[in-house]
Amino acid sequence: MSKVLLVGGAGYVGSVLAEELLERGYAVRVLDRFYYGEDGLRDVADRVELVRGDMRRAGPDVLDGVSAVVNVGGLSNDPTAEYNPRANHEMNTVATKKLAELCKQAGVRRYVFASTCSIYDRGVGNDQLDVIQDEESDVNPRAAYSSSKYNAERYLLELADDDFCPVILRKGTVYGFSNRMRYDLVVNTFLKSALTTGELTLHNGGEMWRPLVDVRDVARAYIASLEASENVVRGQIFNVSFQNVRVSELALRVREALRAVGVDVDIRPDYKYKGVRSYRVSAQKIQRVLGVHPKVTIEESVVDMFGKINQRGYTDFDNPKYYNIRWMKLLEEAHKVIGVTGSVFEAE
Repeated sequence: MSKVLLVGGAGYVGSVLAEELLERGYAVRVLDRFYYGEDGLRDVADRVELVRGDMRRAGPDVLDGVSAVVNVGGLSNDPTAEYNPRANHEMNTVATKKLAELCKQAGVRRYVFASTCSIYDRGVGNDQLDVIQDEESDVNPRAAYSSSKYNAERYLLELADDDFCPVILRKGTVYGFSNRMRYDLVVNTFLKSALTTGELTLHNGGEMWRPLVDVRDVARAYIASLEASENVVRGQIFNVSFQNVRVSELALRVREALRAVGVDVDIRPDYKYKGVRSYRVSAQKIQRVLGVHPKVTIEESVVDMFGKINQRGYTDFDNPKYYNIRWMKLLEEAHKVIGVTGSVFEAE
């Protein structure tokens, strides 16, 4: 049985991927700091090996018995990266390179890395730049998050050789249900807003584009990258997206999906200035090379999320644990307080 080291395996994507790997007969070792607890692995905790640790301090022992690594760890969105650029660089770039070097030393050949389509961001307001981009497009990311991922990509590609097979997946904006649920991703945010306010707000009128993909389809793309022949994927970058959608169209799709389950929603455009990202990507390469054809539509995913968040009690929408930046700020503040007071209840 092949064992996969899943870095960040208790996170939003990682916890879904852990389940998919187990279903396909893989053994799974999860390396995670468990910032968000272990809820993400609640259904499979007895079937995975948990290693509690920081990816920045991972040693060679974490690779014992491992045949491949999937790295979906690190800081995972713009607000969190901009809040602490140093930690963002350490986790997303430096730790990525260090783990790859450990893999080469240990003879672990396959390393699949989670990158991002936000590398392609062109912003809004310039129609000449509003084009569909593919893996060969020139990119010049400036934001802390996308830059850290791009720099990690370049390190990995430099390490590729006959004995080491890095594969890079640039994911679109992910949506869908996960046991480590997030409401700070655009489709999931719209669902949360619909259920809490009955209204969807379109910043910049919703004119910006996003490549979107369901979390389950993302998991399948990772598995395809693990199982493909080395000569097919070595040193390759693949965009992972179901479709490119303007945010205004997305709001309409979410509204129609919710109407089917009896929830009425209003849509309100807001044209006050707000910095927004906009980009479109081609996913033809992964379809052609790996046969990965994402299938879960926005509407299907919204209905699925609606049922599962009610069934599993994820309706405390104001809980900061569903929002990466809010949770990180809360943990940092708690750390400062405990540093002064010591244990909350134990005598010091």
